[in-house]
Amino acid sequence: MLAGKFANTKRAWIKNKLIDLFCRHYRVDLTEAAIQNPHDYETFNLFFTRALKPGARPIVTDANTIASPADGVLAALGTIHQQQLIQAKNRHFDATTLLGGQADLGALFQNGHYATIYLAPHNYHRVHMPVTGKLRQSVFIPGKLFSVNHMTSQLIPSLYARNERLALIFDTDIGPVAVILVGALIVGSMQTIWMTQPKRSQQLEIDTPTTDICLEKGAELGRFLLGSTVILLLPSRPISWSKAASPDASIQTGQLLCTC
Repeated sequence: MLAGKFANTKRAWIKNKLIDLFCRHYRVDLTEAAIQNPHDYETFNLFFTRALKPGARPIVTDANTIASPADGVLAALGTIHQQQLIQAKNRHFDATTLLGGQADLGALFQNGHYATIYLAPHNYHRVHMPVTGKLRQSVFIPGKLFSVNHMTSQLIPSLYARNERLALIFDTDIGPVAVILVGALIVGSMQTIWMTQPKRSQQLEIDTPTTDICLEKGAELGRFLLGSTVILLLPSRPISWSKAASPDASIQTGQLLCTC
């Protein structure tokens, strides 16, 4: 796509103009960024997926805690009732459909819990592990690239289960945990730390790793190359949401999301 080519160009006058326009329009704060001069980024994509200074996002370390996997706004959270997750008022979507129609994966989260985090354009766009885990399976599901803002979540049925997405299933001490990266308008590319290229495909792809991929809580998991939303699925077990975890509340990577 043309937008993707512009986002990856190294021509200084193009990428600097894009970055300057983006910073002004979205009021991007670079005080926490590892590189604070916006023109020092080689491409717009590298600016968009910028790293933060060490220690900028402390990770909750208490036992049985789940950390937020991303910066953003909690669009929704709660319990999965009969495979249904809340998208917006009077709008729901199905967990199995979200997971690419894989009934065995949907069953892992029957009566479990979920949190949907919307990443605005100005947010930090790297995704981190909410809990220590070993990758069991990844599922890439092709789809649309609808915008995922507050308005579209209210208007478009099953928005998150229709957009392109990458579902990552981990085995953890609390049971199976899914971190789902949902693509959005313009580019939608998603990349994990073990991928050599951003993930894009026209077909459903299911991958079971041939070597162990184990990540500690708080470790970087992947990033969005423009986008979007992270949906976290937790297994059926008693949990207590943190006092800061409520719909429309802002949250940062590493903050306490809930206790299991």
